Amino acid sequence: ITWKYGCVPEWLQGTLLRNGPGLFKVGDTEYNHWFDGMALIHSFTFKDGDVYYRSKFLRSDTFKKNTQANKIVVSEFGTMIYPDPCKNIFSKAFSYLLAAIPDFTDNNLINIIRYGEDYYASSEVNYMNQIDPMTLDVIGKMNYRNHIALNMATSHPHYDDEGNTYNMGTALMRFGMPNYVIFKVPVNASDKEHKKPALRKVKQVCNIPFRSTLFPSYFHSFGMTENYIIFVEQPFKLDIVRLATAIFRSANWASCLRYDKEDLTLIHLVDKKTGKAVSTKFYTDALVVFHHINAYEDDGHVVFDMVTYKDSNLYEMFYLANLRKETHEFIESNKVNFSPPVCQRFVLPLTVDKDTPNGTNLVRLKDTTAKTVMQGDGSLYCLPDTIFEGLELPGINYKFNGKKYRYFYGSRVEWTPHPNKIGKGDIVTRKYIEWTEEDCYPSEPVFVATPGAVEEDDGVILSSVVSLNPKKSPFMLVLNAKTFEEIARASIDASIHMDLHGHFIPTQSTN
Repeated sequence: ITWKYGCVPEWLQGTLLRNGPGLFKVGDTEYNHWFDGMALIHSFTFKDGDVYYRSKFLRSDTFKKNTQANKIVVSEFGTMIYPDPCKNIFSKAFSYLLAAIPDFTDNNLINIIRYGEDYYASSEVNYMNQIDPMTLDVIGKMNYRNHIALNMATSHPHYDDEGNTYNMGTALMRFGMPNYVIFKVPVNASDKEHKKPALRKVKQVCNIPFRSTLFPSYFHSFGMTENYIIFVEQPFKLDIVRLATAIFRSANWASCLRYDKEDLTLIHLVDKKTGKAVSTKFYTDALVVFHHINAYEDDGHVVFDMVTYKDSNLYEMFYLANLRKETHEFIESNKVNFSPPVCQRFVLPLTVDKDTPNGTNLVRLKDTTAKTVMQGDGSLYCLPDTIFEGLELPGINYKFNGKKYRYFYGSRVEWTPHPNKIGKGDIVTRKYIEWTEEDCYPSEPVFVATPGAVEEDDGVILSSVVSLNPKKSPFMLVLNAKTFEEIARASIDASIHMDLHGHFIPTQSTN
């Protein structure tokens, strides 16, 4: 890539991997939903003031089957492929019913996860594809089920200071009692010589039973502090019976998600070391959450911030038929249902006196208006503090993950699901700054700290930017994280798609 202007800091050394949907049509068939497109991995390698770009479709089994058949033959979340009636539908039906839960695609298009020193393209199913972070080649396909009883797992794990990876998944019927499962993969789990998978050293931290056996909560991420894991059991639920029978009802898996706005949201607090859940029952009003921002402990409280919605309409906006509408038509058809993302702060007091009078607010922190109120039955009702409205795909200086922090970065979401601005929020002053340019659509901002930095926002923001203007080539944008002023941009002489999430690997980690 050639620097169009400006110059990248010499200290910026490493590779930014990014993942997202990149192919929406195979032969004469096309996907229904943007989240179904076949995964395209990008890498931007920063070395001695230069940057090198590479991209490759993820050579998953799904990719191979579809390209070999020259049509879409593997079902995705929003695009169901029905079995050919000529191929003995009864035996197929019988095997599906025996399995109860379908075998999902391995089109891992959401994020890049590190387990030990292994890197995986991931989505939210039991399959991942291990990739070489330098060549982007697939090293092998991984099935969580070979190592831990899981049907689904998130693409947003946490990494602690030692480099251990924590993640969370769902174990459905086939494995006995259904549970949410929190697990840990130690930093030393990789085995380069014998090519043994890092997941072989997986340890279960704890199980949390479903509130409702046939309707587990959908979750995309979770929170983690030094000592606790926060799981938000929201009323956005997966209907297991519908999921298992989707193929016979000519329905897609997306239609198996249901939002019950009359229900409550439960908040589970789990001790990381013992695996035991805190006995206090915390709850809040019905909400939908995809991304946690950060969480930390402060003076006997657990504080956690997340991006919430008042309904589940976000997924509907990304059907391709919807995205292809002209901007004014898209706004018109979606503004009634549009629920903006709201960054909210929740505070959970760790010490609760059962004799506290009903209606008492137990939050003692002075820097937030969030409340947690004692109820007559001994449960605690949480009222969040709204930090900011309209930022999604949040990121932070990861050295502050699980610790008290001040700044977060994200994509500005207004009427269109494609963000055309990236921004920085200051939680203390509640001020906000942003970067935007006409016809430009920046990816999720990724923060990289200056070596030896003391201040939380001392570093750069990286974002790959695509343009709707055919005369404007896509580019890698480097911003000063303090001021959001542009430091440099590099033109990319290749077609780049909007993507979802990324992972920065400092150079020393790839040696």
